[in-house]
Amino acid sequence: MKMISHFLKTTDLSVPQLGETLELACQLKAGRAAGGHKPLAGQTWALLFHKSSTRTRVSFEVGIHELGGHPMILDQSRMQTGRGETVSDTAKVLSRYIHGIVIRTYEHAFLEEFSREGSIPVVNALTDALHPCQIVSDMLTLAEKWGRPGQLLESLKGRKLAFLGDCASNMAHSWILGGAMAGMEISLSGPQAYRPDPLVDTWLEEAGLPRTYRFTSDVREAARDADVVYTDVWVSMGDEDEREQRLQEMAPYQVNSSIMELARPEAWFLHCLPAHEGEEVTGEVYHSPRSIVFDQAENRLHAQKAILSFLSENKQA
Repeated sequence: MKMISHFLKTTDLSVPQLGETLELACQLKAGRAAGGHKPLAGQTWALLFHKSSTRTRVSFEVGIHELGGHPMILDQSRMQTGRGETVSDTAKVLSRYIHGIVIRTYEHAFLEEFSREGSIPVVNALTDALHPCQIVSDMLTLAEKWGRPGQLLESLKGRKLAFLGDCASNMAHSWILGGAMAGMEISLSGPQAYRPDPLVDTWLEEAGLPRTYRFTSDVREAARDADVVYTDVWVSMGDEDEREQRLQEMAPYQVNSSIMELARPEAWFLHCLPAHEGEEVTGEVYHSPRSIVFDQAENRLHAQKAILSFLSENKQA
């Protein structure tokens, strides 16, 4: 079995381990009221935020607590990294105090360097390149609709997900990796200037996974017969200076009723939140019965508890 030291991208898990993570998340969700699963007992896990957060901070802080651990919030503005201390020195020092760290930041290279220089598990809570915890949560949400315990990952195989808008985003990249692991067809559509970074092909190759995605500027082609329609904000944190340009270029890729009509009648709408109604999605779709965005948000807690449990068990082994 592949040993897991960090969770920086979905492909850090093997396909069987991804399936096991979904199953554990489902079990933890069902048994939340009873508690009892405490793999982080006696441990302190830090949460380092370089970007603002609602769902990520609350779900991880609650999750670590429910797993028996102590969550510690670290604010970069009050740390020496804000005054020039190196990533390497920070990682080495913190590794002597805490048992693991969850990081939400801009450059993916920050996580990679921290994981190399430190000696504790590192969890990617979002970078500009990837958002792997969200993808595991999304997969859990869809598997709850389509599958049953014991066959959660298998229920995603052969399904088509249409991702519309900024296809160079961390969510688009994460679905490319996660979709390949689940055997899904990932159909991305957006402006040519926002096509996926070729780096995702390198990650697929390194993981020995097939390319199961395609990119097109034809939004109707991407959405046709989709089992899931997915979008994200058009202006991510750090891109505020490009707001007007992005809104204009992305406008043809808005998820609206006409787009949902192209998808399968039973297709679901997903959004990792926060949403900007009237921009990437209309209120009519966002508040429709086909929207399961709040199931997604809830499942961040359960999926991340499963990921933390996996890392803790591997560390002890």
